[in-house]
Amino acid sequence: MPIRFDAADAHWRVAPLPGLSAPQKDWLTRGGSLTAHLRALGAVAVRVTREAVALPWADEYAALGLRARAPVWVREVVLSVDGVPFVAAHSVAPLAASVGVWQATRRLRTRPLAELLYSGSSVARSALVSRRVTARHSLHRLAAREVGGMPPHAMVARRSVFERHGAPLMVTECFLPALWVQLASRSQAAGEVGTRLDAAEPAHSADLAHAVHSRHRAHGRPLEHTASRAHSTGHPPAPATGERSR
Repeated sequence: MPIRFDAADAHWRVAPLPGLSAPQKDWLTRGGSLTAHLRALGAVAVRVTREAVALPWADEYAALGLRARAPVWVREVVLSVDGVPFVAAHSVAPLAASVGVWQATRRLRTRPLAELLYSGSSVARSALVSRRVTARHSLHRLAAREVGGMPPHAMVARRSVFERHGAPLMVTECFLPALWVQLASRSQAAGEVGTRLDAAEPAHSADLAHAVHSRHRAHGRPLEHTASRAHSTGHPPAPATGERSR
């Protein structure tokens, strides 16, 4: 089903910036539910930080086909893994849609938005787009509250527009520094175990392999890229680099 709304603009782009790391490009382009991808890292909890009628951000109203000062329904949450904030998310829908097609977003409480977005075939999704955000952007200020100490000058974020029966819902997700620290730690640990396996005597290799298997089973392997149930747009798909909101 075609989608009429475009999440891209001069700053939000389908292809991630070339200077980003491989893990950043990977997470910025993953299809499907971001919550599901985070669950591969640990127990996910949703904390609602704001639900209100407000005005759309400067880079939102055009993508939603709204007037600059048209009121919208805003929901902001933090997604934590094992108690550590990994993602600050911001969703916005036209006010009329929030009491109509998207009225269920007002009743989610601490349930993830993914429960609505991937529960049926009536939702279309635009291409995922991404950018760096700095303190000049409202999203950076929203995310900085969840960063212990001094927040980084820039953080990476992605967004897309979901459409159901002609009504848009834009979801923007900012990845927090703790996610990249966790991924780097897991990658380093896996590399150290791999080095031990390569150097191990044959008699000990089976024991080490069993330890690796047990570790992966306990902590969960990263999910592969999943095809979103939402239909794609006319945009070229975001590049997958290998291998969930909200």
